[in-house]
Amino acid sequence: MMLVISTAAGIYIFFRLRHLLEFYGADTSKKWIKAVNIILAVILALFCTVLFSNAAIIILHITAAFMLFDIIAYITGRIYGKRQRSRTADALLKLCQCGILPLLTALAIIGYGYYNMNHIRETEYIINTDKITGSYRVLFLSDIHYGTVQDTKVLKDKISEINSQHPDIVILGGDITEEGTSKEEMQEVFGMLGRLENKHGIYYVYGNHDRQPYTSHRTYTDEELGQAILQNGITILEDNYVEIGKDLILAGRADATMGKTSDRLPPGEILKGADKGKYIIMADHQPAEAAENNKNNVDLEISGHTHGGQIWPAGPVSEIAGVLNYGEYKEGNCKIIVSSGIAGWTYSMRTGKHCEYVVIDIKGKR
Repeated sequence: MMLVISTAAGIYIFFRLRHLLEFYGADTSKKWIKAVNIILAVILALFCTVLFSNAAIIILHITAAFMLFDIIAYITGRIYGKRQRSRTADALLKLCQCGILPLLTALAIIGYGYYNMNHIRETEYIINTDKITGSYRVLFLSDIHYGTVQDTKVLKDKISEINSQHPDIVILGGDITEEGTSKEEMQEVFGMLGRLENKHGIYYVYGNHDRQPYTSHRTYTDEELGQAILQNGITILEDNYVEIGKDLILAGRADATMGKTSDRLPPGEILKGADKGKYIIMADHQPAEAAENNKNNVDLEISGHTHGGQIWPAGPVSEIAGVLNYGEYKEGNCKIIVSSGIAGWTYSMRTGKHCEYVVIDIKGKR
């Protein structure tokens, strides 16, 4: 797939560079100019073959911006034909042809993406139910990927604001760390999260990156990870549940790493013996098996993993494909909330959804 994308990008870049050179008066019939054109196109296309890199995503954004403005220029030409264009339309066309407008547009999007990655918002949800008396405030944080694409200072500076929410329950939704997180950073982030204010505990489910499965150069072991979590007063939920107060059950699932759902217990097994009359929350790193949760009387599923489609248009495309990408969904009587996470993965920018922590107020009978 990447070979096709990089080849297509390389071909377009070659012709677009030629047009730019011609616009600025270069003689593209000269051999050395042709050679420079080919070499630049090949180099940029090669960068695009490594999709999981900032260089590739920057080049593809710039290429897409040039393509968009080329399409606009073509449509403008077809509309006007041989008729006289207005001075404004003529000026805009020249700005497109010389590359200034598409380049500025791409740089503005990329700049926004870097800004967006380093600013965390609060997202609130309110859920009403007859299953509980009183209320619970749930704080959900996921996909921190600590020490990688987001400056660690961003989260550190946000902790006091997060604590001001005065949550009853804190749920950590996985991918708190990843392959690029050092042992010291792993210990630091769980130390920080373990000090979050709560009334009924801090609970954690594993994500697909926490145990660093995608590298042969791990910086910490499973045992060191588990020790850091437990030593900071955080309870691990992995295919089991806990009862909170008189009327709430919080269950957590083992992660469906690489889609291997057979490696974890189904919701019915996890909740065997649980009072289905209580309000049941299922924490699952990946927003999977909502129908099964609904069949087993789960009232609320909370997930992360998707990053809300970190790089546009990944989010809209996944929604069209039927993926629970971001926000609030419903499966029968089960609500599903999917967070875009505290940070992102691989790329140091977000041109899709924002970074967030989630506050859920579950309000019952008075």
